[in-house]
Amino acid sequence: MNGVNLTLRVLHHGEKHLARKLTAVAERHRAEPEIHHVARDLAGWSREHAQRLSDTADRHGLDLRDFAGTPLLSALGEKTAETMVHRPDPALLLLRDLRELHLDAAENSVHWEMLAQVAQATKDDELLGLASSCHPATLRQMRWTNTMIKVLAPQVLTSL
Repeated sequence: MNGVNLTLRVLHHGEKHLARKLTAVAERHRAEPEIHHVARDLAGWSREHAQRLSDTADRHGLDLRDFAGTPLLSALGEKTAETMVHRPDPALLLLRDLRELHLDAAENSVHWEMLAQVAQATKDDELLGLASSCHPATLRQMRWTNTMIKVLAPQVLTSL
C-alpha cells in the first residue's frame, strides 16, 4: 500500500468515526438544541467526506467499503454502554464530548493537510480538489467545538 492509499484509508476511517461520534453527541444532548442540531449537521458533513473519499479511493484501486458493522448495531452498542455506567453531570459530559469531538476533528484536519500536500507534490488535481473542498468543513467543525468549549467551560467549571 502506498502513502496516498494509506492516507485515504486513515482519513476515511477518521471521518466515519467523527460522524458516528457527532451523531451520538447530538442524541446524548438532545435537550440542548444548538448542540443537537449543529452536531447532526456536522455529522452529515463527515458522512459526505467519507463517501467522497470512498469514491476517490475506488478510482485509485482502493476499496474502503466497511463491512464490519452497521450504524444500527453501533447505535445499540452505544445505548447499552450508556445504561450500564454511572452518568456524570450532564454539563461535564458535554464538555468532555466537545473536547473529544474537537480532537477527532483536529486529527482529520491534519490528514486532510497531508493529503493536500501529497496531491500538490504529485500534481494530482483530483486529490487536491477533494482536500481543498473538504478540509474547510473540517476546520469549521473544529471552530464550532472550540467556540462551544469557550462558551460553556467557564460556566460549567466554576459551578463545580
